[in-house]
Amino acid sequence: MIIQLRQICLVARELAPTINNLTHIFGINSCYVDPGVGKWGLENTLMPIGRNFLEVVAPVKDGTAGGRYLDRRGGDGGYMVITQAADKSTQRAVRQRARDRGVRVAMESERENWNICQLHPRDMIASFLEIDWDRHDDFNGNWMPVGGTGWEDKVAQDVTVDYLAVELQGPDPIEIAELWGHVTDLPVTRDGAVLSIALNNVTIRFVEATDGRGAGLGGIDLAVRDRDRILTAARARDCYVSDDRVDVCGVRWMLQDA
Repeated sequence: MIIQLRQICLVARELAPTINNLTHIFGINSCYVDPGVGKWGLENTLMPIGRNFLEVVAPVKDGTAGGRYLDRRGGDGGYMVITQAADKSTQRAVRQRARDRGVRVAMESERENWNICQLHPRDMIASFLEIDWDRHDDFNGNWMPVGGTGWEDKVAQDVTVDYLAVELQGPDPIEIAELWGHVTDLPVTRDGAVLSIALNNVTIRFVEATDGRGAGLGGIDLAVRDRDRILTAARARDCYVSDDRVDVCGVRWMLQDA
């Protein structure tokens, strides 16, 4: 059973300045705009980070789920953990284990070559968990949320290389870890006080919320090749926190040398 992180989605009040900050600080490029999110009252832009993706969505009208999430968490922040299953049976098994625990399916769509299943963020406590399957079974290439292919020329890894970890926070990290471990069928491990599960390519950490924002996707670890450039750009945009961390779009970005 293989589950790969393919995409992180953030939600912001304003799309353009957020994309501007992310692309300039992390040295990444925009690669795709999905007009389909308009039906949810959103606009978006996606950017490759290595062979995976970062998406930002922003509400363009009142009364959207994204807007309510912004209100609930007090501003911009992490929104969705989007994964790819190696096969359809893995996706179905995740869906069933979630339902067995009373987790609602927020949205699903079954198509001939691409199935989507989004698990409700309130039930998953800290974030949407989306698990997708597509017939190409390619963790490094085709990805339907960015139109399949055609994004490869936008990959830039001279500054930022790839994701390493995602940090989910809440009042009870043990509860979150146990739930996510059960739904994904992955063992929960402990390193000191930190609980985690290991996807195929990244770690998901579960920590106590200490920033006053409650449960949510609070942090991302990045493998970086040009830390100095990131820090210089972060200082210029008032996003610098320390030589190991910058804060952009309400998320703590922890830097680790590649």
